[in-house]
Amino acid sequence: MTCAVDLDADTGVQAPVQHFPSACMTVARTHGGALRSAQDELAEEVPVALEYNGVSHAVMLATPADLEEFALGFSLSEGIIASPAECYGVEIEHAASGITAHIDLAAGAFMRLKERRRSLAGRTGCGLCGVDSLAQVVRPLPWLAPTRALSGAAIRRALLDARAQQPLNRITGATHAAIWCGRDGMPRAAFEDVGRHNALDKLIGGLHMNGADLADGFCVITSRASVEMVQKAATVGIGALVAISAPTALAVRTALGCGLTLVAFARGDDFVAYAHGANIAMESA
Repeated sequence: MTCAVDLDADTGVQAPVQHFPSACMTVARTHGGALRSAQDELAEEVPVALEYNGVSHAVMLATPADLEEFALGFSLSEGIIASPAECYGVEIEHAASGITAHIDLAAGAFMRLKERRRSLAGRTGCGLCGVDSLAQVVRPLPWLAPTRALSGAAIRRALLDARAQQPLNRITGATHAAIWCGRDGMPRAAFEDVGRHNALDKLIGGLHMNGADLADGFCVITSRASVEMVQKAATVGIGALVAISAPTALAVRTALGCGLTLVAFARGDDFVAYAHGANIAMESA
């Protein structure tokens, strides 16, 4: 990992620029009808440039943590690489203006990327990643085999532990999480970010780094289920996606079309199966 340097104002000595997931700031908070000074913890949001073989491809606003996982997961979920083997390495460079992830691609993957080069705008909430024409909105997705890893009991178990997997959100209230759960619903991995897409990409990257079997679990996201979230999950072979909030109609149609089991409004003991609900094992009434 490389790190850009700034001069310390007092000593003139070069010191590395550091980015942390959160920052403590002084605020004025009402208490008993009066404004009082207090300390508040805020989630950081930093520009992160994704650079492939020296060519800038995207700038995303993200939480500055788990960026190697983010770079790998983004590359996989956006179809830039077909497998982790096509990514030879990720180097993170910090600077005062933001962070650059230098991603070393295999020659074949880089050639494919250059063929479909397009202008990519970072986003935090909506929009389509790297799409500059209507024809690119609905990209081809693999057909996913029926999941063998999802049950009503596992979904409920995962929801019980979801809050515990979000330490940054507990102190800032500003981040989303993507959580990988085993068949029993127990969390196996979790990543947070100010962007729901980024959290999912970090999870995807982390799972591939650790050689996880994506057919042997399901993903919980603490956000709505947009079409991009369905596309990212399906692209890497995640067969079941459980969202805390609502799906969009396009997300449901996309899930139906690729075999992804899509569950949303998953809260407490209840949830709604919007796509391929027959794949969910339920207890006898």
